[in-house]
Amino acid sequence: MNAINAEALAAWETNASFWDQGMGDGGNDYYKLVELPALERMAAVKPSDRALDLATGNGLVARWLASQGACVIATDGSQTMLSHAKRRGENVDGKSYLNSVSYQVLDLTSSEAFERFIEKDTVDEGEFDIVTINMAIMDIGTLEPLAAALPKLLKKNTGRFVATLLHPFITAGSTRVIEYADNPETGREEERLSLKLTRYLHAAPPVKAEALKGQPSYQYTFHRPIHEILSPFLRAGLMLDALEEPNFDAEHTASKQLEPRSLRYLTEIPKILAFRMRALGQPLNN
Repeated sequence: MNAINAEALAAWETNASFWDQGMGDGGNDYYKLVELPALERMAAVKPSDRALDLATGNGLVARWLASQGACVIATDGSQTMLSHAKRRGENVDGKSYLNSVSYQVLDLTSSEAFERFIEKDTVDEGEFDIVTINMAIMDIGTLEPLAAALPKLLKKNTGRFVATLLHPFITAGSTRVIEYADNPETGREEERLSLKLTRYLHAAPPVKAEALKGQPSYQYTFHRPIHEILSPFLRAGLMLDALEEPNFDAEHTASKQLEPRSLRYLTEIPKILAFRMRALGQPLNN
């Protein structure tokens, strides 16, 4: 593990308890209103599906998969995160998920870790109907080990890999801009919030960020434009068959007491990117 990947993982160990408290059993509004609907559409969970949830955090998606009837292996690089996930899985509104969800440490930046996981935990290659990774790709320093492992993990043709992540427009280091202009319909001056991008097309060095205000430590965010997010998976022989850019709607933002200049007000600029891939093709050599 290189120094940046090790530091990124250590930060999640430090932030694990704070993050667990922030997400709780049911997640925040990003999860409930933006992420989960995309996961529902793309994962199309069926009872008895075999699912692998990567970077599970405190187990939000793993528990949701299990609630839909899937048998789930939930993994994370942070042992402390997994401890929180397992604890929450013991009792959610009187229901236990311990019989349908198991928990294991897995470092997504390590090819060797994936090899050990596959050898230990799958009967045959192509074990999983669903592999999910929710809001974590932007936290991972390298995507190649994950991309290389997916064709071995997914069932051919029917297996689906579903990912959500912070949209590259956000990770590109965008600046929030406040402008004041008269509304032509009312004649009154209004505050307008927008994003300004000065760079986007090239992957950038990781930056220190704060996903939840007040968290004990920074975390690393890795910016990649959309083509660099998808390329490792396409080269590994996966086929993209769904792509969405979900966001909050204006009705939600109008109904909430949001902090001034919240990104949630920007309902025409997507907050996350969601995509689905299947293991259909052969790896490319270029």
